[in-house]
Amino acid sequence: MGRISNTFQLAKLSWGVLKKDRELLALPVLSFLVSAALLIPLVFVAFATASTGSAAGEETTASPAMALVGIVGALGLSVISVFFNGALVAGAHERLTGGDPTVGSAIRKAFSRISGLVPWAILTATVGMILRALRDRAGGLSNFVLGIIGMAWEVATFLVVPAIVIDDKGAWDGLKKSGALLKSTWGENLAARVGFGLLGFVAILPVILVVAVLGSLGGAGLILGIIIGVAWVGLVVVVMTALNAVFQAALYLYATSGMAPSGFEGSTLGESFSRR
Repeated sequence: MGRISNTFQLAKLSWGVLKKDRELLALPVLSFLVSAALLIPLVFVAFATASTGSAAGEETTASPAMALVGIVGALGLSVISVFFNGALVAGAHERLTGGDPTVGSAIRKAFSRISGLVPWAILTATVGMILRALRDRAGGLSNFVLGIIGMAWEVATFLVVPAIVIDDKGAWDGLKKSGALLKSTWGENLAARVGFGLLGFVAILPVILVVAVLGSLGGAGLILGIIIGVAWVGLVVVVMTALNAVFQAALYLYATSGMAPSGFEGSTLGESFSRR
């Protein structure tokens, strides 16, 4: 519990940093909009492919065209997500090192690291698809083991994007750098991920009550409740995504320099990377 409570403090400090550059919250929104712009036409293509297959009496579930659409979608969404996460990390890094970032400067920095971000997005998406496919075919203990492997992958790759953006590493070198930094700190890193997850859950709890109350009224109340619920959950996701990027950048800077970055002085940041 001590590690998770430390994460709550670090999340508060991350928010203190983010408040200085609230415009960076636009980056997760842009990520969603670009993802939607990719996903919507792919959905239409998938439906068209399914309709064509049905008209021809084919099994749409085994259609190579459908599989191709799914793979393109997964890779595309991963590239978009990693790119905008890289932009968030770039903005956070600029602030933590004394700069004054903007949405434009963060995006330009991410573009300058595109040669590392895109291969990493493809690699991590491929690993995710392989694990998902294996889990779909596994059962019982095998499914549990694959879940543990997936969690270990997420922990080991937590600092890949900061390594690419801040130190201009390639995808493979970034992976090795992240693994080297975290190989003896997996417990602290896992606690950080759990802590941020709990914060997001707690932030969503109030709107669940609001939606339940409005939903019980039926009609317009239900519609209003759904609108409020979707808007609130979206806001929480945006804020938590940005906080996570600030946290990633701060952890990476501390892990590589041994000094707490601006905004985290005197914090428990060192405990997140305490060596045993």
